[in-house]
Amino acid sequence: MTMTSPLSSLFEVAPVVPVVVLHDVQAAVPLARALVAGGLPVIEVTLRTDVALRSIERIAAEVPEALVGAGTVVTTDQVKQCVDAGAHFLVSPGCTDRLLAAMDGCGLPYLPGVATVSEMLTVLDRGRTEMKFFPAEAAGGMAYLKAVAGPLPQARFCPTGGITVATAGDYLALPNVGCVGGSWLTPADAVAAGNWARIVRLAREAASLRAPIR
Repeated sequence: MTMTSPLSSLFEVAPVVPVVVLHDVQAAVPLARALVAGGLPVIEVTLRTDVALRSIERIAAEVPEALVGAGTVVTTDQVKQCVDAGAHFLVSPGCTDRLLAAMDGCGLPYLPGVATVSEMLTVLDRGRTEMKFFPAEAAGGMAYLKAVAGPLPQARFCPTGGITVATAGDYLALPNVGCVGGSWLTPADAVAAGNWARIVRLAREAASLRAPIR
């Protein structure tokens, strides 16, 4: 399988999106291959380090089985930089009118970050029903998502922030959750040591939480 065809929904691919922070560009490709081998082809590389964009470029070029996206997108300039780097999707921690307009216009699927009902309505007004709920645990967690399901039944979420392997399954059981984002899949010590077998095991465990939506 290669990720070359247009993607209509990020929720169609995998139940868990690894949220990755990379400090060494040389780790990008083997890390992506380990996640794919474990059954998680969707990878969010956060723009929190100087090597993030180069890591996205490397994964996009060398791991065609992966759907690599850029996370922590907070400016309109970053939107263009991510498109130029070959990102397949974008994720933002929050949303402003300018950022939403830039992501709308870039042609890539994206998950705008929301934490309030007003922000959710702003995204829905743009015809977008899929969004990132962040920071999930701090913003109210599962109880909050259950509460907004009534007035906003069309909204679907990728909760991210504080999700663990112990709670991911409970989030995924909610009808308005399409997938979850998690950083537990790529422990810093495992990445630094090149322990890709450990990451394959963690990815396989996460991928088994729920079958991908078809």
